[in-house]
Amino acid sequence: MATHEVKREGKDVVLSAKEYALLEYMAINKNKVLSRTMFWEHLCDYNFDLDSNVIDVFIHRVRNKIDKRFQKKLIYTLRGSGYMLKD
Repeated sequence: MATHEVKREGKDVVLSAKEYALLEYMAINKNKVLSRTMFWEHLCDYNFDLDSNVIDVFIHRVRNKIDKRFQKKLIYTLRGSGYMLKD
């Protein structure tokens, strides 16, 4: 975490600062369900509209970079509850 480098199966994963912050938050809370509100409180400026889909967009971007090319998925959606990073 100190270097802000992300690798999956030895391959570099390039993330923006917000994408990295989201993944880091998920890693710190691995195997826990994180609600959109929890992401808002941790990642976002309170000037954002809580009804916007900004969190969903960031999750989608990170999921594409982390999971898309790999058979084993790490990021899960729990409908009505939030998101989880599983090991």
